[in-house]
Amino acid sequence: MGAAVLTFGVVDLLAACGGSSTSGAAKTYKVGVSNTLTGNGWREEMICSIKAQGKASGNVTQVTVANRNGGPAEQIADLRNLISAGVNAIILNPSDRDALNAVIKEAAGKGIVVVAVDQAVSAPEAYVLSNDQVKYGQLGAEWLFKQLKGTGSVVEMRGIDGVPADTDRHQGFTTALANYPGIKIVAQTFTGWSLNPAAQQINDLFSSGKKIDGVWTSGIDATIIDAYQTAKKPFVPTVGADNNKFVGQLVSLKSSGLVGAAVTNPPPVGGAGLAVALDVLAGKSHPKLIKLTPEVWDNTSSAGVSTLQSKYDASLDPYYSVQYAVAPYTTYTKAQLIACQS
Repeated sequence: MGAAVLTFGVVDLLAACGGSSTSGAAKTYKVGVSNTLTGNGWREEMICSIKAQGKASGNVTQVTVANRNGGPAEQIADLRNLISAGVNAIILNPSDRDALNAVIKEAAGKGIVVVAVDQAVSAPEAYVLSNDQVKYGQLGAEWLFKQLKGTGSVVEMRGIDGVPADTDRHQGFTTALANYPGIKIVAQTFTGWSLNPAAQQINDLFSSGKKIDGVWTSGIDATIIDAYQTAKKPFVPTVGADNNKFVGQLVSLKSSGLVGAAVTNPPPVGGAGLAVALDVLAGKSHPKLIKLTPEVWDNTSSAGVSTLQSKYDASLDPYYSVQYAVAPYTTYTKAQLIACQS
C-alpha cells in the first residue's frame, strides 16, 4: 500500500442526483464515513453503498468520507474531524475493537448515531452491523478441510494483523482446525487485504518448496489463482470471498482443475449501516448488534455452480463483491451502486 494519505471527500447528494430537498417536514441529515484501508475493492464498494443508500433514502444531503490507510490513532483523528464537521451519523469500519471507544462515546454524547460496519467495536454507544466474521473463517476452513479429507498441508492467508475481522476470522479458522488433527498449517501470512503483498507471499511459498495442499484466504483470492496460473502450477483447493473475479474463476477454471469455494461477505453492510442510522435518527428501534450469516458457494456441487454462475457479472469491477445489497436494509439499485465507481 502507499503512504497513509488522508482524503476527506465531501459529496453533496442532492446536487449529485439532481434533486432538491425533501418536501414537508422531513428531516435531512449529514453523514460521515471513516475508512482506514484504501486501494481495496471491498472497501470501495462499502463506501459506494453508503453513498447510494444516502441518495435512495432521500434524507441525506451530504456524505463526508475520511479515507486513508492507518490505524486507531489516525481513525480517532478522523472521527473527531467528522464530529467537528457537524454530521448527524457516522458509519465506520473500525481499525480496532476497543481503541475507538472514547471517541465513539464523545460522538454519541453530541447526539451522533455511530454504526460500526464489517467489524465490531466494544463501545456500548455504537450499533454494529456486520457479517459473522467468526463463521466466515469457520465455514470456509471446514469446507477446505473436508475437501482435503482431513489430511494435508494448508496455507492460512489472513488480513490485517490485530483488526477485529481478522481476529474473528482466525478464531473461526482455529475452531474448525481443532476438529481436523490431520491438517497441518505450513504457513500463515498477513496480506493486509492487499493484492501485491498476497501475490508476493504465495510466490515466496512456491519458491520455498513447501508442500501446499490447500489455501484459505481472507478474501485475497483471485490473486492467488492468478499466481498459480502464472507459475504453471496445478491448482489446489482454495477458499476465498464472493469477489467478482474469484467467482468467475470458480466457474471458468473448473474444467482446468480449480476446486474452490467463496464465502459471502457483502460490502453493502455499509449501506445497511446507514439505513440503521437513519432509522435511529427517525426514532425507530434497532438491536445494537446485527449479524449476517455467511453462505458458502462451492464449485463442487450443482447448486453451488448454479449460484456462482448467476452471481458473476463480467461488467462489474473484478474486486467488487457480487453481493450488491443487504436485505431488508438497502434500497438502492445495482445500477446506482455501480454508478459510484466513476
